[in-house]
Amino acid sequence: MFEPLPPPPRLVIDTQVVMDWLVFKDPRALPLADALLTGRIRWIGQLAMLAELKHVLGRGVAAAYAPDLDLIERTFAERCEMIEREPAPAVRLVCRDKDDQKFIDLAIAEQAAWLISRDRAVLALAKRARAHGLAIGTPEAWLKSQQP
Repeated sequence: MFEPLPPPPRLVIDTQVVMDWLVFKDPRALPLADALLTGRIRWIGQLAMLAELKHVLGRGVAAAYAPDLDLIERTFAERCEMIEREPAPAVRLVCRDKDDQKFIDLAIAEQAAWLISRDRAVLALAKRARAHGLAIGTPEAWLKSQQP
């Protein structure tokens, strides 16, 4: 008799990495996108994260890329498991950038395996987060961790 497979690990993906994937088509985000699309990982998020992404897309550099808002909405709807409850992490790691706190709180509260980010303020919490079972790193660091 076979043992059931464990569920795929859950990850939180911050705004910049989602933009790298869905707007800038950055090849460094492709392995993460492939793992998500093939069911090897599960992406969790909240409506506030989608709202932040839309806000960022409406200004600055991202607007020049003419982001496909329908694709972004559809990808969130189809691929991101939305957590509706307010995160209540057992431990609070405070980020110096208050806009990024929601990613950290969700990852810890929902016991995500990884928080994927390029943001220096988030990455600065990696060592402390590891003590609580959360890996924080870039898409490249996540990919490297997947190698046998």
